[in-house]
Amino acid sequence: MSNIKYNPAPSDLAYVPFVSVDNMMKTVHAIGVEEFMMGIAAYIEEDFLRWESFDKKPRIPAHAPQGVIELMPTSDGKTFGFKYVNGHPENTKDGRQTVTGFGVLSDLATGYPVLFTEMTILTALRTAANSALAAKYLAPKGSKTMAIIGNGAQSDFQCLAFKAMLGVDHIRAYDIDPDASIRLARNLAGTGIDVTICKTAEDAIEGAQIITTVTADKKYATILTDNMVGPGVHINAVGGDCPGKTELHKDILLRSDIFVEFPDQTHIEGEFQQLDRDHPVTELWEVYSGKAPGRTSENQITLFDSVGFAIEDFAALRYVRDILPKTGFFEKLDLLADPDDPRDLFGMVLRSASKDNGAAA
Repeated sequence: MSNIKYNPAPSDLAYVPFVSVDNMMKTVHAIGVEEFMMGIAAYIEEDFLRWESFDKKPRIPAHAPQGVIELMPTSDGKTFGFKYVNGHPENTKDGRQTVTGFGVLSDLATGYPVLFTEMTILTALRTAANSALAAKYLAPKGSKTMAIIGNGAQSDFQCLAFKAMLGVDHIRAYDIDPDASIRLARNLAGTGIDVTICKTAEDAIEGAQIITTVTADKKYATILTDNMVGPGVHINAVGGDCPGKTELHKDILLRSDIFVEFPDQTHIEGEFQQLDRDHPVTELWEVYSGKAPGRTSENQITLFDSVGFAIEDFAALRYVRDILPKTGFFEKLDLLADPDDPRDLFGMVLRSASKDNGAAA
């Protein structure tokens, strides 16, 4: 055993680009928040236009009374991606985030990861980019005013994405916690967005062409009642995203043209869970590809029943992978075992012990 040698430096095969929270923030600042979201939106649209090439399934959940943990996998036949994400509305009471996540992108041919990244910040950016992308096809032309009900961690991103992609410059904000609306207005100061803090949800909707609901409570809720919603608006329903959690009265759905990401998932988790499975909905990929119409009239109520889908995260991961060589904000993470002989993994362990002991085994 005295001839056993330890190679202290793994080859490049052992390393995976890793984007920490700190490096994600540096990357976002290097690109620009609005530009970053527009980049993600472009990748999402590109992937939705090749919808049929993807493996599609509802996300895999583990539910508890306090929240849910979900895995969101997909593949386009060449690359595999997944996101781990949680949703725990009560976490903020303990100083924790409601939503956290991380993601992996891998080469399907070898099984080796090509990217490992935080996805707490990336999910917030992706969710907002996806909302604004759908609104490009569904919102009334020339929309400048958006009501945003629920002014938590996602609200800032939504406002900036709608500004960047639709030109929305006036936000009417409401939250049951007035401090949340004050925080939102403070964060948006100097961005070119005028924020009006409203005392009620009804007040927030007044004069808005777009209504975004993004609340966090894990329960059936009625954030919007039927009498609050007039003709000609676009509703961006973001908060209803798991079984037993909704934001809109059922009658609003019955008056709206509903657009979804993946019906099999939305019927489990979105506002769509209030309706029969055979109720007509339109898939967004069909709208983006021109196979189905988006907004067709001035009086039409369009509803994007957003729950988040794996292909959107896949697109966000692709975008981050592609910009990393330009920004350089990542670490080389020693994640994969890299024995000198691929068939001798145990030998690698033995050589490590030899190195640690400073002598041959």
